[in-house]
Amino acid sequence: MSELFTPLTVPFLLAMFLAINMGGSGTSPAFAAAYGANVIQRTLIPGLFGIMVLCGALIAGKEVSLTLGKGLLEQSFFTPLNTSVILLSISLSLLLANVIGVPQSTSQATVLAISGAATALSGLNTQKLFYEIIPTWIILPIVSFAIMYILSKWIFPLLKAKIFTENYSHLREHKILKILLLLASMYVAFSIGANNVANAAAPIASLAVNEMAKEAQTFLPITILSVLVVAPCFAIGSSLLGHRVTQKTGKEIVKVSPFQAMVLSLIVASLLLLASVTSGIPTSLVQLNGAAFIALSVNTNGIKNTLKNKTVKQFFFIWIIAPFFAYLLSYSLILLLK
Repeated sequence: MSELFTPLTVPFLLAMFLAINMGGSGTSPAFAAAYGANVIQRTLIPGLFGIMVLCGALIAGKEVSLTLGKGLLEQSFFTPLNTSVILLSISLSLLLANVIGVPQSTSQATVLAISGAATALSGLNTQKLFYEIIPTWIILPIVSFAIMYILSKWIFPLLKAKIFTENYSHLREHKILKILLLLASMYVAFSIGANNVANAAAPIASLAVNEMAKEAQTFLPITILSVLVVAPCFAIGSSLLGHRVTQKTGKEIVKVSPFQAMVLSLIVASLLLLASVTSGIPTSLVQLNGAAFIALSVNTNGIKNTLKNKTVKQFFFIWIIAPFFAYLLSYSLILLLK
């Protein structure tokens, strides 16, 4: 055990630091809708978020862990140095986004950081990246936008007059709706756990397997142990960094009604969970969530006003820049240190 301590300590600490940043970024897509509808206190969010993230990672995170631990880059390449570079690149990318206050895709940063290292090491699985992962990144936000646009354009107006209003205070009389909205937010956090915890846990699981010279069959048990170390850090990150990005999405793009918030949460979480359990594709929930909010804004404020919105502009800028920053940083560091 003492021989393993030195090579594994730095990557594990970086993974925990990454998880804290992911907790800050992931809080927004999980609870921005409920927070925007004023049905949950900010102080309650980190605890609920952390519990559901852990459950999602343990129950439905297997396939994404396999993709990130073996699918893009062979497991044997996850040395202490390479793993540390990958985790550091992801962490700095997300820290940049969190400081600005824009929710950023952990999955995209992770995939591109691993891809940058894999490119430098001549070990990138281009088939997986270009024919499975990137098409999913393009298609799912479009699907999220389209579903929410159709619902908010034609379905919600039919329901609002008879069932729901824009006055959030009516939730005091509609306890069932409040409970459903909270359950929907917890469901989103569960989906984040299924998809995003692997971003930190899978690389260190591959590293641990390599360092212990074990058979490949031990990858998943070690991943579970890694999850138990990493997942609680999501709650810490949610508490420290989550409020600002939740404020950005939940309050500064468009106001949402409680019913809209619940439907939005269910749509984006279901799309993410589908990608996680069926094909193990690390997918951007913050972009699915952002696309749905933008669809609501387009219907409410018009497309021109939506595109002029300062927060929307920040979203698109960071969504493009941050993942490529992770790629270039990872690629450059591996080349320099190789």
